[in-house]
Amino acid sequence: MAGPIYPWRKGNTFELLVDGESFFPRMLQAMDAARSSIDLELYLISSGQASRQVLDSLVAAVARGVRVRCLLDGFGSLQLSATDRQYLLQAGVELRFYNPLYWLAGRGNLHRDHRKLLVIDQTLAFVGGAGLTDDFYRPDQRQSLWHELMLEVRGPVVHDWAELFERQWQVSGRRLRLAPPKWHRVRVPAPPAPDASGYARVSYADAREHTEVVQALLAAVSRSRTRIWLATPYFLPGWRVRRALKRAARRGVDVRLLLCGQITDNAPVRYAGQRFYPGLLKAGVRLYEYQPRFLHLKMVLVDEWVSLGSCNFDHWTLHWNLEANQQVVDPSLNAAVRDCFQRDFAQSREWSLGAWKALGWGHRLKIRLWSWVNRLAVLWFGIRR
Repeated sequence: MAGPIYPWRKGNTFELLVDGESFFPRMLQAMDAARSSIDLELYLISSGQASRQVLDSLVAAVARGVRVRCLLDGFGSLQLSATDRQYLLQAGVELRFYNPLYWLAGRGNLHRDHRKLLVIDQTLAFVGGAGLTDDFYRPDQRQSLWHELMLEVRGPVVHDWAELFERQWQVSGRRLRLAPPKWHRVRVPAPPAPDASGYARVSYADAREHTEVVQALLAAVSRSRTRIWLATPYFLPGWRVRRALKRAARRGVDVRLLLCGQITDNAPVRYAGQRFYPGLLKAGVRLYEYQPRFLHLKMVLVDEWVSLGSCNFDHWTLHWNLEANQQVVDPSLNAAVRDCFQRDFAQSREWSLGAWKALGWGHRLKIRLWSWVNRLAVLWFGIRR
């Protein structure tokens, strides 16, 4: 059965929280103030300073009568120690794992829950790309090692986030025997008028059902008039996304991609993605590689439309992962996102065709090698790009 296509809902408020030193204290404060429920869905979590603060807050919430449920990915949670798991269970935290690893499952182990979602009392949600590791936040550091953001959301759309969590909670905790989703076109709800305020909708990808989140992106890009700014750490876009970006740039839209630079947790993916640079540059797309830290955020600004969350919009992610983004039309958030992009562009290296042509043979060899590996993986796993 296909999952729901969530509608636009009005009357919401938003606050963009950039980097762990901004969003982790706010999330902890919200958990400490929870009165009835805390629902946490997370891909990456490891034992450390950041997770200890959150685990202590969850345990304290259970002690005062709050129902706490944690849905963690079976692979992304491997670095959460047995001691910490037992700490949660003994305190009364309900703990489930999405698609636990099983050595006989083969490629079925590649299905992962990549969402990052925290829902408090079904009235407040935090959505973004942050994991619960010391890379995203350490109390003794002035600045996080990874550049990331979360969106604080209040209003009617939070009920949709609570429903999305509930649907996944009910089917998690067991091994999956699923095929990746097929490309089925869906009717993506058209955004409200450009001057609207407080509108939001939940957009997601589901390894059991559909990839509506990328279809919403393509719809927004196709109707863009002035601006398409997209940030992603892992740049391996499918041909539909590449074609849409090129077409927009050729018709005069300001298309910019904010990507990670040499500071990355996956250099092979960076090299494989760089093979697309010449074609994009020739079409008029501007490419920026962020320099200060590892850029991990996933955010899109298309005119008045904003989408941010866990989705990288690459063909691997959309083939295997559960993803979820918050889409928003709101002038205040639009301005905050635009300012965030502009600060990051100022700290980035912009590529040119001249710089591409001047690349050394060693760099080009790495691009060829990892592009070849990526193509083999795409063929082997039958990934539709």
